[in-house]
Amino acid sequence: MHPDIIQYHQAFSTAEQSVCEMLAGVIHVSLKNSESKLWHGHPVWFLDGNPIVGYSKQKKGIKLMFWSGADFEEEALKEKGGKFKDAGIFYNDVSEIDENDLKRWLKKSEEIQWDYKNIVKRKGKLERLK
Repeated sequence: MHPDIIQYHQAFSTAEQSVCEMLAGVIHVSLKNSESKLWHGHPVWFLDGNPIVGYSKQKKGIKLMFWSGADFEEEALKEKGGKFKDAGIFYNDVSEIDENDLKRWLKKSEEIQWDYKNIVKRKGKLERLK
């Protein structure tokens, strides 16, 4: 895991750190061909330069977000974005994380992708990659 991500976790409470560490661990193992780094201030995993999944601390808790998650057809990913295809879920304790759900979503994140890497070049228009 990228050292900046480990440092990112250290700024949080013990419960928040546990959530972040579990998410990072499962993501790291599940997305073997991904690159991870801090992007816009929070941990994000990329496949071929395209952002796939990340998480950040927000008022409601740690938000796990999938850039193309709105198309996963997963009821638990309720926090949907506006004009983009993102969707996510909030966690406040590691016990709330269903590892089977997380692994299924990560598999879908490889299979269902919108091209966020080139969104600026396309003036905000998304195109489906997979």
